[in-house]
Amino acid sequence: HVQLAEPGGGLVQPGEPLRLSCVAPGSSVSSSRIGWDRQAPGKQRDLVARITSGGSTNYVDSLKGRFTISRDNTKNTVYLQMNSLKPEDTAVYYCNMSVPIGSGVSRTYWGQGTQVTVSS
Repeated sequence: HVQLAEPGGGLVQPGEPLRLSCVAPGSSVSSSRIGWDRQAPGKQRDLVARITSGGSTNYVDSLKGRFTISRDNTKNTVYLQMNSLKPEDTAVYYCNMSVPIGSGVSRTYWGQGTQVTVSS
């Protein structure tokens, strides 16, 4: 019932920007926590960024301010703006959304993943 679409991935050159989108047409982004994880070749899947229902954002230290996560409630969309991309940013990026269902309990949904390749 709940499906997350992740347009925006692709091939970019080092130093260029790229914006990923996480779209949940049938869900309430405003009341959910949405995050982005990534899995680089030969590595485990790790957190990239997340935004809470209250608008608070968190990023891994290694990003050093290059990535920005934002939310547009009217479009049920969360964006991941990636600037100054580096080859080491190459990975499959996964959107995830935690939807509250009451009593402090939430249900988590995942996107299928989108490939981001940074190469010259």
